[in-house]
Amino acid sequence: MLPYKEAEGFEWDSGNLLKVWDTHKVLPSECEEVFANNPFGGRPDVKHSADEKRHILYGKTNQGRLLTVVYTIRNGRIRVISPRPMNQKERKEYAEAIAANT
Repeated sequence: MLPYKEAEGFEWDSGNLLKVWDTHKVLPSECEEVFANNPFGGRPDVKHSADEKRHILYGKTNQGRLLTVVYTIRNGRIRVISPRPMNQKERKEYAEAIAANT
């Protein structure tokens, strides 16, 4: 089971929200849409999981924007660490996963 499926809602850090918007122009609502819209991924982010387990998820917003979301589960809630638009490699991986599952 993917870690986010056991979570009960989201936990947002107000300082991180501003940073994410300034850096990647991603809204909190878009992040939440990715989790609700049949995302692909759920693989561990081993490279950045020294202090807590982090996970990478690829998905689509309601407007069709493709995002990569790095998150952790904290206190039973999804805590988004870094959402951003997918890069070319991630878009290809996402498209291949969607094709394989249809």
